[in-house]
This record gives sequence, C-alpha cells and structure tokens, in this order.
Amino acid sequence: MKIKNISKFIAAFSMCSVMSGTAIAGDVVSGGGASSADKIEGCPSPVILKNFVEFAKTGKMPPAFGKWLNSVEAQQIEPYKLFDNVYNVGICWVNAWVIKTSDGPVLIDTTYGPFFDLMISNMQQIGVDPADLKLVLMTHGHFDHVGGADRLKALTNAPFVMTQAGWDEALEHSKKIPFMEEMKAVPDEHDIVAKDGDIFTVGDTKFRVYETPGHTWGTASYVYDVKDGDREIRAITIGGLGLNGVNDTKQLESYIDSVNRIDAMVESTNNPVRVHVPAHSFASGLTEQVESIQNRKPGEPHPLLKESSLLEQLERLRSNAQQRLSTLKQ
Repeated sequence: MKIKNISKFIAAFSMCSVMSGTAIAGDVVSGGGASSADKIEGCPSPVILKNFVEFAKTGKMPPAFGKWLNSVEAQQIEPYKLFDNVYNVGICWVNAWVIKTSDGPVLIDTTYGPFFDLMISNMQQIGVDPADLKLVLMTHGHFDHVGGADRLKALTNAPFVMTQAGWDEALEHSKKIPFMEEMKAVPDEHDIVAKDGDIFTVGDTKFRVYETPGHTWGTASYVYDVKDGDREIRAITIGGLGLNGVNDTKQLESYIDSVNRIDAMVESTNNPVRVHVPAHSFASGLTEQVESIQNRKPGEPHPLLKESSLLEQLERLRSNAQQRLSTLKQ
C-alpha cells in the first residue's frame, strides 16, 4: 500500500524534526551525504536531515525524498534493543518504542498508515503480542505519531494516553488526512486524558507525564527508567522538538519554557534525566549509533550516556527558538 501525495500531508501537518532551515542535530548534518536528487539508500541521518532542511527552506518536497518517505520498503528497519528494557519497533524516519516492564509491555507512539503493519511485525519479532500491551502513550496529535492508534485499538485492550490538546490535535488532523479519519474528538471511555504530573505505573516501571507545549500545544514528554545491566537510568522521550510551522510568539515562548524545564531535569542533582529516547532517530543521529550500542563489550559505557550531548541539543533548541522569537518581535 502507498499513500499518494504524502508530501502535501507533511507540508500541512509539520513534520517533527525540521527547524525552519536549521537542523536540530547540529553536527550530525556535517557528516555530508547525498544530495536530494540522489537515490536515498538505507536510513542515513545526515541525508534525511538535509532533505528536511531543504523542504523547510523551499516549501517543496525533494522528489527523491518524497518517494523515499512514501516507500514501505525504504522505511522498513529491523527492531533493535536500545537498553535492556527498551526496543525500537518503528520505521526509519519515525520511532515507536516498546518498554518492557515486569507486568507487560508499554508502547510509545503508533506510527501510521501503510507503515503500521511494519510496527506490528517488529513488535512480534521482539516477542511482543499487541494484545499483551498494558498501556499506549502518545506524544502529540501529529499523524506520524498517532495515525495508527485506531488500528491498534482493534488489537489490544490497553488504554491509550494523550493530553486533551493532543486528542484535539489528532481530531483536527483526522479531518484532513485519510489514514487518520477514524480518530475521535475525545478518547473513548477506556482511554485516558493525561495531565501534567500524572504517573502511570506498569509493573516495575513508572511513566511520568510532563506537558511540554511548543512543537504543538498538546505535546507531552514521558520520563521513565531504562535498564542497563544492574543499573536504572532516568530517560525521557521528548514529545516534539521541531519549530516547523510555529510562528506565534506565545507558542514560541511556551516552547522555550518547555526546553528550560527539560534542561532542569537533566541538570537536577536528584535522579537527573541522563538519556533521550527520541521520537525521530535521525534528529539526534541515533541511527548511526545503533551498531556501537549493539556491539558494546561488557563493562564499556553505553554510547548514549553523555549528559553533555543532551544539554548541547537542548541549548541548540533554545537558541533556535529565541532567534525565531526575536525575529517575530521586530
């Protein structure tokens, strides 16, 4: 199955990793790569970022990139283990994370449209039956993160969680995007409207909700512990990083406030956030680190446990937002 004219949906609903011509992953882009006219092979972060930046600057989807985004074959990746209890079951350009707990698996985000079946296949490859899901956490209402929700509901009794503004965003988008047309105005009685500070406990794992508006008004980030051997490490999945389509001073100020809030979690002296489990791997160059994670020898540090990298990314995000805000106020 292929979705026609996917580029117009990307334009209309603001993909989550373009920063108005400035890539959020900083030096990842400097790795070079093929131009937008070249055939895209594999899942290269620099090339993906470069094409999204071109799209943000021109408003025109590079043809080869649009074809790549729309290809089920091109988007298919093998699932992989990020930490002992965390697995990526998404596709090349957008992630879906399974967190295994002592009482069953939890899923963050659902992919969408023709790629939903890839996610289900990846879940099965890591031994997870969708029927066994205990909770589905959704970061915000953009189609690439929640477009598969209704198909997934047919396979599981797990409650689905999102902020009220997130549910509202999903409804609005579902009026315009074919593969979200089943999304409802409000969650059904089995689902949950998340609020800032909520804690969802599944087995031995707590998932903390932080409303972090900016990328969209309904964006939420989830904080939970990941396992690396006998260590537990505080992690965050930030619901949205992109400033694409954000040209309102109030929303930009909220974005900056959200970045500052996450920054404080990283710099906290009380169980700080140490690692970002991203919604889009290419935005932080995670794709290129998977091999080193999988080939890590006993006793070697985990490649993602670099506090400075996360702080540097947050600083870039804040700087970009402040520059945009300053321009709008002129």
